[in-house]
Formats: sequence, structure tokens, C-alpha cells
Amino acid sequence: MGKERGDRRAQAHDMELGDTVARAQQGDEAAFSRAYRIVHPPLLGFLRGLVGDDAEDVASEAWLEIARDIGRFRGDGAGFRAWTASIARNRAIDHLRRIRSRPRGTFLENDLAEMPARQDTAEEAFETVSTQEALALIARLPRQQAEAVLLQTVIGLDGPTAARVLGKRPGAVRSATHRGLKRLEKHLASLRPKECVTDSDPCALGGAR
Repeated sequence: MGKERGDRRAQAHDMELGDTVARAQQGDEAAFSRAYRIVHPPLLGFLRGLVGDDAEDVASEAWLEIARDIGRFRGDGAGFRAWTASIARNRAIDHLRRIRSRPRGTFLENDLAEMPARQDTAEEAFETVSTQEALALIARLPRQQAEAVLLQTVIGLDGPTAARVLGKRPGAVRSATHRGLKRLEKHLASLRPKECVTDSDPCALGGAR
């Protein structure tokens, strides 16, 4: 039931965004400002997961391109989110090439046969730690996994749309998302306080519960 309500809210949100973008394409500056206010926060979060503290600068470059080319966009609200995410990702890649760096994890790749992680893992991350800390955790993932998770949990794209943005097959993006969420779940588990096994067992830090 909660998921259905969430889906309806997302659909209504995308309908509003689609109408706003259509007005912006007709030269309505207030509508463009409204579209910016809707799209920018998650887009900035996405970029923070890719380029860290340089996200604001990269977002500015992306919005210059979005403003220049918005007349060429064709699609609905969900499509606009995907289009802007693709532009932002390209600007992030250009930025990383310029500084000869890229966000890569420090962990070994998990086996492909690993069980998929719970789909609410990313949401749990944002509830467990601050948004900045959650994005930093995601940024530690290997790049393909980080992008797949960010596009679906921060931007809100579905799997096939995220695959189009990344230029990958849906199955590959699905696997990257599962791997990334599994790693994120392990990070979160390390942040939780350890539970005592029995009443006689000492808890972490050597104290009683």
C-alpha cells in the first residue's frame, strides 16, 4: 500500500514537472525556475556522489547546457529527469577527465552469484546517516555501481531508464545496482551497534545492556 501511494505521488510529481517543462520551452522563465527547483536538489545529490565537493561547479555547467538546449527536449517529466541526469553525468565525466581522477571503490568485486540486496537499502542509508554521509558511502562504490544506485535512488529513475542514461544493458545495470546495494548494506551494518547474544554476554565497549 505504501509503495502504491509512493508511485502515485511520483506520477503526479512527474506530471507537474512535464507541464512545467512544456511552459519553460515556450519561454516562460518562471516555469524554468520551477523546473530547476524541482530537479536541482536530486541532481546535485547525484553529482555529489560522482565528483564530491566539485558538485556545485559541475551542476552549474550542466544547467547552462540544459537552459541552452531545453527547446530540443522531447518527453515527459520522467524523461526530463533522465535527460538532465544524462547531461550532468557527461559534465561530471568531463570534469573527472580534467582532473585525471574518478570515484572508485577500495573493495574487491563481489561474486556475481551474490544474492540481491534489499531494495530499501539506499533509503535506509539516508535515514541512518546524514545525506552527505550517505552520498559519501555511495561514492566509495565502484563507479558503475555508484552511478546505477544514484540514478535510481537519488534521481528516481527506473532500471531501464537508468540503463539508457548509462548506455548499458538493463541486465548489467540491474547487476550493478544489486552489487552496490549489497556493499552499502555491509557499510550500514558496520555502523549499527552490536547486540548482545545473551544477557550474560558483554556488549560492545564492554558494558552491560
